[in-house]
Parts: sequence; structure tokens; C-alpha cells
Amino acid sequence: MTSMDFDSGRWDALKTTMRGWWAGSLKRPIIAAPLWGRATSRAQPSIPWHHFNSFYDFSVPAEAIVDWYEYHVENTVFLGDSFPSALPYFGPGSIAAHLGAKVRNTETTTWFQPRQAVEAKDLRLKLIPDEPWLKRVLDIYRAAQDRFEGNVLLATTDIGGNLDVVSSFRHGEALLFDLYDCPEEIERLAWEAHEAWWQCFDMIRAVSDKNPGYSSWTPMFSETPFYMLQCDFCYMIGPAQFEKFVLPGLRASCARLSNAFYHLDGPGQLPHLDYLLDIPELKGIQWVPGEGQPDITQWPEVYRKIRKAGKLVQFFAGQSKYGLETIDVIADQLGSAEGLMMLGGGSVQNDEAKTLRLLSKYGCI
Repeated sequence: MTSMDFDSGRWDALKTTMRGWWAGSLKRPIIAAPLWGRATSRAQPSIPWHHFNSFYDFSVPAEAIVDWYEYHVENTVFLGDSFPSALPYFGPGSIAAHLGAKVRNTETTTWFQPRQAVEAKDLRLKLIPDEPWLKRVLDIYRAAQDRFEGNVLLATTDIGGNLDVVSSFRHGEALLFDLYDCPEEIERLAWEAHEAWWQCFDMIRAVSDKNPGYSSWTPMFSETPFYMLQCDFCYMIGPAQFEKFVLPGLRASCARLSNAFYHLDGPGQLPHLDYLLDIPELKGIQWVPGEGQPDITQWPEVYRKIRKAGKLVQFFAGQSKYGLETIDVIADQLGSAEGLMMLGGGSVQNDEAKTLRLLSKYGCI
């Protein structure tokens, strides 16, 4: 049996807290700060750890990969609003593989490429039920559920966004030209990607139905259906094209998710923010400035705009030189820390004392 720094009472408390945060009624921020280095007798698994689970050869049993999930959970102290979770990770937009794209693995990432050049008009995006990578993903979820029996949350893998998925088959420049040359075909493909996305989401949920709730590649907790929606391709298009090709699918997904968030990645996506904030069912925004940009504390106008629209804000402590004190800076810019979620982390040896001080300051313990 998995030995964790977490029990059913902690799950109950987390559910109550997060219910209030999602509803906008919680008077404090959410601060999740898991710390590595809990004393445990569990030995490290014999196989190497690969964050990109796709890097494991198919000959490696799913149960051996789950051994690593268990090792990570047992070696973690869950402070604040953090919780035990495991993420079967196969790279961003992994649904492309389940639609027939070729998978190319490295130690640090996974890429999805078309097996052959196909014009947009001839391309069809349909989930392949017996696709080997899809079977592998579901096998790992089944093995993890059998191991944890609902005591560890199995997060939904990074399925992708609609045009991100299309771009795996019509790479970069080709897709940009398609938006002008055959817009009706791209609208069709965007909806095909949307339908396949939901098929995949539902299949993962079906084999992890003991889950205490929902999470995603961003470790946020929700009792009811949640996902961190995204479309990184939007960095390269203007608001009019965003409204035409991306927004309809986002609206549809937000309507189906109880708690939907959007991953706003880089200044190139800021022109789309007004459209996002106008989606009633969208609960919040994760703002990521990106490489080479001022850090997360240098965008007060973005946070003010999000808050004025009545939305929640999530960010990472590691995105700023201030570390855990990032929340102090942003809360000061906004006048309070309500509606904020900061995800941090560190080690028990180096970070426990200062983490506990911050949690106490904001009423998180």
C-alpha cells in the first residue's frame, strides 16, 4: 500500500477549499507547495525515470512506470493546497498520435509529425481506437488506478488544443497559408480535432473513474470536470482568425467543463485575451510570459484585466526571481490575494521553514 503524507481527511479539506476558490468565495489564495525529500523506506525503481513517459519502450510494463509515480508520491510532503497526483505524460498535444501522426521521442520532449504530406482538403482527423500509443496511455492509467485506488489523483495528460493538433499534420507555415487559402477546410479540421479531443478525454476518465477529482498537466484540483485549455498556435494569428477558427471550439469546451482554465502563452496571445474573458464559463487564465520576456511579476495590467472580468489567475512561483514571494508582489499589485493560485515547490531540507511561514501568512495552514 502506498504510504503518503496525505489521507482522506486532507482530501475532504482540499475539496471544501477548492469548492470555495472555484466559486470565487474563498477569502484567501490557493498556494500549493509540494516539497521533495520526505523520509521513506521505499527504494528507487530499477528503471530510469523519464518525465516524458513516451520515451519508455513498449516492452517496459505499465506497472513499472507506475512504480515511479508511487516513488515520487511517497517522497513528497504536501504542504498548503498541494495534493498527491500522477501525470502520465506523452508530450504536448499527444492526441495527434492517436489520430495517426508519427511519434518522435527524445530524452526531453516528444514531437508529432505527419506520416505523409496531405493537403488540408484531403485530411481527416479521427481517433483510431486500436492505435498503439492510445492503448499505451490507457494501459498506464489502468495500472495507476489499480495501484492507487483513488488515493492519488491521475491527471489528464496534455491532449492539446484544436489548431495545435491540426498543426501536427499541417506544419507551421502550411497551416498559416491554409487559413487564407482554404478556411472552410480548417474550420472542419478544427471541429474534427475538437470532437476527437473529447473522445480522448472521456476515454481517459473512463479508465480512471476512481479519481477523487480532476487535474491536468498543471496540477490544479477540481472535484468536477476541469482542464487547462490551450492553443499555442494562436501566437501566430490575429484576433479575427482567433475568433473564426479557435474561439468556437473553446466556447464549446468551456460549456462542457465545470471548471475551465486557459493557458495564455506569451505576448503574442495577449490580443486574444478580450475574447477569452468574454466566455462566461471560462473560470480563469494561466499567464505565461515566455522565454526572453519580463518575468511574471512585470505584467500588472494583465492581472488587473483578468480580475476586472471576474476571472481567477494561476501562476508558478518558479516564473519569477522572487520565488514564493511572487504572490506578495502580485497581490500587492491587485490589492489582495483573493482569486490567485500559486504553484510552487522545493525540498524539505531547504524550503520547508520559509514555505510554512508563507502559508501561515496567507491562512493556508
